[in-house]
Amino acid sequence: MFLINNNKFLYVIILLLISINVHAKNSIIVASTTSTYDTGLLDLINKKFTDKFKINVKVLSLGTGQALRTAKDGNVEVILVHHTPSELKFMKQGYGLERNEIMYNDYVLVGPKKDNKPCNSVEEKLKTIFDNKQLFISRGDDSGTHRKELEMWELTEIIIDRNQDWYLSVGQGMGNTLLITNEKNAYTLSDRSTWIAFNKKENLKIVCENFPPLFNQYGLILVNPKLNKNLNIKDAKIYVDWFKTKEVKNLINSFESKGIQLFYYNFN
Repeated sequence: MFLINNNKFLYVIILLLISINVHAKNSIIVASTTSTYDTGLLDLINKKFTDKFKINVKVLSLGTGQALRTAKDGNVEVILVHHTPSELKFMKQGYGLERNEIMYNDYVLVGPKKDNKPCNSVEEKLKTIFDNKQLFISRGDDSGTHRKELEMWELTEIIIDRNQDWYLSVGQGMGNTLLITNEKNAYTLSDRSTWIAFNKKENLKIVCENFPPLFNQYGLILVNPKLNKNLNIKDAKIYVDWFKTKEVKNLINSFESKGIQLFYYNFN
């Protein structure tokens, strides 16, 4: 299984290998957001799928923006991502055959344990961070989480300047971003599943949660075969359709870390 995490050189090498012999019979490639890969959920689902259908699944673990670009280049059959506006644009442009909303969780704003001020809204909390020039760590990697973070700042009508000392754009995945945030006693936005599974957070806590703007929907998209005649759409369709079954619903809803459910199935 392939794993790419903020290493552009490795990304190029893997795509070159893919271009040589990717879309083999009984094999598909899925570009997935890092949260579903890093938590182990996708490994579980893919193993069950391969055992059942004898179709191998290779995974590219990417941020949503990179996953969408990889799909547009015709290098993968399926993408599992989490930024609805970008997904709908992808579909409108004709890059996808079908899109299904599969599961959800939410985002949380995390910060120093010493922050004991109540959170009345995520916009208010972000304004407080901005007004006091408290250090905020941004993933800065065009992932779904990064795109959501930028949307949150837009709600506050605050214009983000990456050159400001209080705003640090690190260009890292969620795990490394949380690690930096913990080391610097700063703030960041995280998907809840990665936050729960992450261990090195002794200086941090959730400072804002459970508000509608923090909802996090995951979409599963079957890529348009017109992008690459070698795409194995027949097996990819079997994969996408399997996600619509009760079996996958049970796998997702029963998946936990530290006794806490990480994702909630909502296909209908």
